[in-house]
Amino acid sequence: MKKAIITALFALISAACLSQTLSKTDFMEDLEFLKKTLPLKHTNLFAKIDSNQFKNKVDQVSMRSNGFDRNRFIVELFRLTKSIGDEHTFIEVNFTKVLPVQFELFKEGLFVVGIDPANTSVLNSKLESINGHPVNDILARFREIIQDENPMYFNDRLLQHLNNPVLLNGLALISNDSTATFTLSNAAGQVQNIKLKAVAGKDATKLNLAQSGNNLLSHQKNSNYWFDYQADTKILYFNYSDCSEHASYPFAKFAEELFTVIDKQKPNKIILDLRSNGGGNSAILNPFIEKIAASYLNKKGKFYVLIGPHTFSSAVMNAVRIKRNTNAILVGQPSSGNINGYGEVRGFALPKSKIIVAYSTRYWENWKGKKGPLKPDSYVDYSIKNYIKGKDEALAQADKSFGLSKP
Repeated sequence: MKKAIITALFALISAACLSQTLSKTDFMEDLEFLKKTLPLKHTNLFAKIDSNQFKNKVDQVSMRSNGFDRNRFIVELFRLTKSIGDEHTFIEVNFTKVLPVQFELFKEGLFVVGIDPANTSVLNSKLESINGHPVNDILARFREIIQDENPMYFNDRLLQHLNNPVLLNGLALISNDSTATFTLSNAAGQVQNIKLKAVAGKDATKLNLAQSGNNLLSHQKNSNYWFDYQADTKILYFNYSDCSEHASYPFAKFAEELFTVIDKQKPNKIILDLRSNGGGNSAILNPFIEKIAASYLNKKGKFYVLIGPHTFSSAVMNAVRIKRNTNAILVGQPSSGNINGYGEVRGFALPKSKIIVAYSTRYWENWKGKKGPLKPDSYVDYSIKNYIKGKDEALAQADKSFGLSKP
């Protein structure tokens, strides 16, 4: 269900195309192409917006295009796709630089959880402003380009884009796409400004950043799927962070090893963590679901599934299937992906800018009559204080052995 076409399309786009200077005529040609092509390719583009509204919005962007540069054009395309109201129809740009900082959202606000090694002193600091723009202003501007009907979808995409200098510049939050000044406050209330330069890359999580939260169990390994059995508590923790096969470690082999441990150790409960899973191929996890559903662990209080704002697309489909076919208890926060919605993504490139427009080709009804995101049975409100201590509130709710220390 996740975007599967983007990498192949990017391979067809040269670096020269990405760096070219575009004229108003180029922007208008791209917009006209989008206006004609997207309705033909999308399975139901006008489910939430009618044809005239869509055409008018494209024409309005075209009329404003005289003062555009590429960054502003990208932001305008984001606005257009937001108006369609389909979480799987979006603009995919081959961003080539990123600011070396990573944020996470807690009940107390937005906090730095990753930073370039030269600025480790600001880890776990709270974001106050970017280039003098306070957080409320930043959120308001991002709401112009990110769907916010589902707050968790907005939160997830906000965290993905807060370190994107192209979008920050296109939204007029920073004056160029090379540097940004972040104003941060620490636990003692001390305020500090740090100026970061953009570096090569498009995903800050792939950079060699100094990270906090490393003592959390969910951060112990970086792989599509892995498990940890704790003999003293007889709990098996299964982290499933990507609905795709690991190149050198097929899921079938992983599942065999997992169930060998289950058969031998007879754990008291299993905890499946889908909180970092943005989707892929939903079918990969199905054999696991079927086997757990037929096992002794398919009882209330023995099977827990952790979900949250980063749970999207095929990961939501997996969680829905588990909810409908087992006695699992869902713990965490609502998913960013909706239970039912459009997906099976394809894409096309705009002729001049080579920017890719991803679109849905199929409607997935995973649970008839349900609307909105998948909600947990037990809600968790994460705190930066517990995060720093290495205390995971969701795991604590799933089992007291992961209990939180008293404040």
